[in-house]
Amino acid sequence: MEGQNDPNIFLAFQAISLFAITPSIFAFYGYYFLLFKYILKHKTYITPILYGLSISMTSAAISILLNLNTFKIDCSDQQDGDLTDIFIFMSAVASVTGIIGLILHGFIQWFGDLKTKERLLQKNHQMEMALVKAQLDPHFLFNTLNNIDILILKDADQASSYLNKLSDIMRFMLFETKTEEILLSKEIQYIEKYIELQKIRTANKNYIHLSVQGDYTGRCIAPMLFIPFIENAFKHSINKKMEDAIKIDILITENNIVLECSNKFDPNRRIVSDGANGLGNELIEKRLSLIYADRYVLETTKQNNIYKVYLKINDEKI
Repeated sequence: MEGQNDPNIFLAFQAISLFAITPSIFAFYGYYFLLFKYILKHKTYITPILYGLSISMTSAAISILLNLNTFKIDCSDQQDGDLTDIFIFMSAVASVTGIIGLILHGFIQWFGDLKTKERLLQKNHQMEMALVKAQLDPHFLFNTLNNIDILILKDADQASSYLNKLSDIMRFMLFETKTEEILLSKEIQYIEKYIELQKIRTANKNYIHLSVQGDYTGRCIAPMLFIPFIENAFKHSINKKMEDAIKIDILITENNIVLECSNKFDPNRRIVSDGANGLGNELIEKRLSLIYADRYVLETTKQNNIYKVYLKINDEKI
């Protein structure tokens, strides 16, 4: 009895393999990897349906050829109508399995997006806290107020001008940085006022060089993105009598915003950070990756006692 059932079992396995397993495998991965990416990229309906049918029919055709060779099936006695029915049935099975793969990929994508959003919310909170610490730099604030206080006795008008700049900076940090993006013009204005206040501490007019090139009308950027690098440049550049001790170049092109910031430093001087002032390189990198993902380039170099930062942001609207 067992020997008589073996051919039946083989035929059943052959039928299942021919009609279900093989086309389902091809269609599942075709829909899962190819069709899903196409739908995400083009966001249309008619063309993906046609592509899906093509994948299903191709899966059915490949399955028939593979099974014919594997099981040595003789189709000479099969009617054309029978083969057509088999092909249509296998294409339908492939379509159902492919749709399951499509739904599964969509669910995995949705679940991954939820986890990513949770991570982003957590990281954004950390960035906000770090920015609050960076914005409340007591050394810069106290030094500026002290310098303005001394300047009042020498030149009250100039002291008043510097005090207005400090007021503008505080207003910028308290209100303008709450949004995800601000006008690049406002960020540049903030940088210019910050530099003017830093210049109070030295009589060397050529201590710092700032250059802004390109049209930034209507361009936007994440707030307080450049200032941590500029703060670090002032922090590590100690010789205020040096010519061009700090050089800041901002270049705006059609699709990119580039910051190049360099400062001369004393390699023998060790800067001890209390952790409360400024954003560390790791946090800056994380913030950039969260906001701009793969649309930025950040490079830092140390050579000939010059520390350079190169940051390029691709702000092309997709």
